[in-house]
Amino acid sequence: MVSTQDRRRLVLFDVDGTILNSGGAGRRAIKRALIEVFGTTGSADSFPFAGKTDPQIILELMTGEGLPEELIRRKLGTFFKVYIRNLEEEIPVARKQLYPGVRELLSNLSDMAQTILGLLTGNIREGAEIKLKAFDLNNYFQIGAYGDDSEDRYKLPQIAISRTAEKFGRSFWGKEVVIVGDTPHDINCGKAVEAKSVAVATGWTSLDELKNHKPDYIFEDFSDYEKVIEAILA
Repeated sequence: MVSTQDRRRLVLFDVDGTILNSGGAGRRAIKRALIEVFGTTGSADSFPFAGKTDPQIILELMTGEGLPEELIRRKLGTFFKVYIRNLEEEIPVARKQLYPGVRELLSNLSDMAQTILGLLTGNIREGAEIKLKAFDLNNYFQIGAYGDDSEDRYKLPQIAISRTAEKFGRSFWGKEVVIVGDTPHDINCGKAVEAKSVAVATGWTSLDELKNHKPDYIFEDFSDYEKVIEAILA
């Protein structure tokens, strides 16, 4: 007989576009911080944030304006302090949204002995926590890898897996790891570590485009959360 321990899953969720929509609070907070720290927002109004880490976004925006990379990196610490202050101001007044079925999905998964829930997000850690706190969701997640761990999103799955092993004394491999997200980057992050990928079309990537990247499972949204749980545990 296979034990519950042997069937455990490490389930890693993206935040923006997957769990919630912050109503533009993140972009507005970034734009305000860019003006204060670098004197320009560059192309922030039209720049695609989805699937990228926060440091990657700032580096690409500001190098696009001709600023030296060394200067940008030197100011990143200051930038993110300003960004967090701005985000704390923007989130309460934003027209934010928790996507259908998300609370039920997280609540049920967190009650299961065979699942460990974590975050795999391009947000810096404080930014992710502020967004999740707005919906009282932080307590569902026991582990995470964030944009301030690496600007390279494709390094984040292994960071999360290693942290889980350190915290729980149990290594997860291959399809024992489930990466849940709304962009091709989330799907490809999963493939990079041979994890199971669960895609959802609640973000800024269409269902058809997500299908082209061949996730293991795909949903329009998480309204039917029981089917999502079945996919995660399969």
